Amino acid sequence: MQLRWSRTLTVLPALVLAVVATTPASAGPSPATTEAGEASRGTARPADARPSRATAPTGDSPKLRPGGPPPRRPAQTAVSSGWNNFDCKPSAAHPRPVILVHGTFGNSLDNWLGLAPYLVARGYCVFSLDYGQLPGVPLFHGLGPVDASARQLASYVDRVLAATGARKTDIVGHSQGGMMPRVYLKFYGGAAKVNALIGLAPDNHGTDVNGLTRLLGLLPGAKDHIDKFTPGLTDQIVGSDLLNRLNEGGDTVPGVHYTVIATRYDEVVTPYKSQFLDGPDVRNVLVQDLCPLDISEHLAIGLADPVAFHETANALDPAHATPTTCMPRG
Repeated sequence: MQLRWSRTLTVLPALVLAVVATTPASAGPSPATTEAGEASRGTARPADARPSRATAPTGDSPKLRPGGPPPRRPAQTAVSSGWNNFDCKPSAAHPRPVILVHGTFGNSLDNWLGLAPYLVARGYCVFSLDYGQLPGVPLFHGLGPVDASARQLASYVDRVLAATGARKTDIVGHSQGGMMPRVYLKFYGGAAKVNALIGLAPDNHGTDVNGLTRLLGLLPGAKDHIDKFTPGLTDQIVGSDLLNRLNEGGDTVPGVHYTVIATRYDEVVTPYKSQFLDGPDVRNVLVQDLCPLDISEHLAIGLADPVAFHETANALDPAHATPTTCMPRG
């Protein structure tokens, strides 16, 4: 059984391509005002700097609403909700900050409206970044080259560690956000700075999107169009150069604890078993093995699934893990 609304996700690449293709050629990137945008140009603020509540996200300029204050920005909303607070200091109970990495078409706020407050309420210092931004495409991120996104993540991790004083962080990612950090771990020094990687429906070995990639192969010029405008999508297709390089020689790197949380009803990363990792210190979890009634699909497992949330908490603090059932406790 699948949630009907989720099936529309498979047409989002076409919608984003239409947006990009109709963007005037003269349109340049929006002013980089997110931390990830600054890091990608090598102009990130010093690690001890505090984010300004007046900072606008990557995208269009702020517009005043008649008779009201300026609209709230993602960075403001996240801080007011308890995460992305660079004054947060990890506790003895939870000594590592948690960095949340959104998926394709996601952003640092919308992807984590469920999980971020869940972890904050449990005493974690929680942070999230935007990455893979494309010029002229606000809010929908994770579309740039995965390798470049991994470098953005590297800069963001350094900033979080410097601000919190922690030696290592834990990373939780959804979809591409569960796979892309592996590029950081393997090629950009992340293994020395990351204790655990928890992937929610990660496309670790790519996806055929239920045959959509084979269909694109039948459409003249379709792959070239995707390569040109949304290279982050091409990188996630089964057999891509990026994935071949990432998985060559083994799925894991020493010193990092891996957890994969998947659903059999995933209609985006298919087949769903391709999400699982092989190697030492890996725990692969299928939510239906813990709760046969769970019907979460690709989006829901990252946005609102209490079973996946509880397994995430267990992976972050395995010494105090509790059984996950259809009615998870705490």
